[in-house]
Amino acid sequence: MMTTGSADEPPRMSDVEPAPFPHFLWIWNTLNNTGTPAHHRRIARWLDVKRSSNETRLLLMCFRGAGKSTVVGLYCAWLLATDPALRLIVLSAETTLASKMVRSVRQIIRRHPLCRHIRPRGPSEWAADRFTVHRPGAGRDPSMLARGITANITGSRADVVIVDDVEVPNTSDTATEREELRERLAEIEFVLVPGGTTLFIGTPHTEDSIYADAGRDGAEPYLAGFARLRIPLLDGGGNSAWPDRFTPATIAAMQRRVGPRAFGAQMQLEPQPPQDARLDPQAMVRYDGELTLHAGNGGMVLRLGETQLVSASCFWDPAFGAPDKGDHSVLAAVFTDAEGNHYLHRVAYMTHDPKGGDDAATQLCRQVAMVARELHLPSVTVENNGIGRFLPGLLRAEMARARVPCAVVERASTRGKTERILGAIEPVLAARRLWVHRAVLAGKFAAEMREWRPGPSSKGAHDDALDAVAGCLLAEPVRLPRAMAAERSGWRGGGGAYGAETGFTP
Repeated sequence: MMTTGSADEPPRMSDVEPAPFPHFLWIWNTLNNTGTPAHHRRIARWLDVKRSSNETRLLLMCFRGAGKSTVVGLYCAWLLATDPALRLIVLSAETTLASKMVRSVRQIIRRHPLCRHIRPRGPSEWAADRFTVHRPGAGRDPSMLARGITANITGSRADVVIVDDVEVPNTSDTATEREELRERLAEIEFVLVPGGTTLFIGTPHTEDSIYADAGRDGAEPYLAGFARLRIPLLDGGGNSAWPDRFTPATIAAMQRRVGPRAFGAQMQLEPQPPQDARLDPQAMVRYDGELTLHAGNGGMVLRLGETQLVSASCFWDPAFGAPDKGDHSVLAAVFTDAEGNHYLHRVAYMTHDPKGGDDAATQLCRQVAMVARELHLPSVTVENNGIGRFLPGLLRAEMARARVPCAVVERASTRGKTERILGAIEPVLAARRLWVHRAVLAGKFAAEMREWRPGPSSKGAHDDALDAVAGCLLAEPVRLPRAMAAERSGWRGGGGAYGAETGFTP
């Protein structure tokens, strides 16, 4: 343990005898009047044993919200308390995330009684993304450094590299992003000193995860040879790894909210292959109500039957192919109530007339403006990838010409279409919060959902409406009362309700 010496003077390094990491963790939690969950004790024992046995390639996989980064931050402080000459680098998906761990370790060193001997003697040794403890001799590299995975770490040297949650949607959604992530991680071998330790911590976001137990097509897994500790939220008997925080009711609500695929990947550490995914039209809830616009309370209120709507989102996935050929140009409109239910009120498959006089883009923009007026939409989001790059300006001109008070928002799609569709639609289907108008169900949308298969097996099948609906669900919804106040002047004065019939003919 530690000889404390006088109250004003920290002990000399020669007076310090390292404590086991589980003991270090227990002291910290006791100091902060918090308990130590069973899975935290398990992680601490595992890290302590691996350090004692000189195992230097480690992978910790734990469910989201488990506090694994908190435990690893304490581990970093313990490593420095045990050997102040160590140099640690934290790599995360973004520098801000890595800096968060560095700040946490810095606070631990300031307050933990077993870190008194390594506290810096002056404030100049502390910075937002790095710090240097009191250590023998002088070194060029700080004791701990934070970096994002895309940052340049060439020239740095480290005895320990903590790779904390580098696999996130922004680094793993597409095959190109996954390959780039692997290329970035290869730089660790040139930074790590011989005999140094690499500790990966994270949760999988894709079937082709860097954390996978097996590689694709029989290839070796990316982290082959790494010692692994895997802690899912639920064990084989359905028992929670952290019952005080993740109760059965909490877990059930999460499963409804995020859907089975996201729960399997993030909480059970078992990402499902996308080709096994299915979207069940039977999980949609049918409704027959129509939109009515009411004036009152100093503004406009939009209702769907007796339900007041609080927000709306509309997404246009454009295409200019000849009618009934190639991709469809699809507009989808979704409204939301205060309970979080989503109402898919319109899926419009738009076409143009090659002999109609105006060009295809103008015809389509004019149709979008008509739908925006009919549904009282506050905004329309346009996917501006490829051919849609020039459409937002043209659509704004058509909105102004038709005197429709609807904003036009541009958005580029960066996620793969399969992940976009599954990530947006599957959770609301699983929670039975996707309500669909009878006219939408009478159209091609339900058949498109039923026939959709991720990957090459869906080649030739249309998914344009699914993509447009996913765009609605992923877009930031616009609150209706404030956005619709601009329409107030277009209505006659006085109280009462004004109905706007927006039904379809099935």
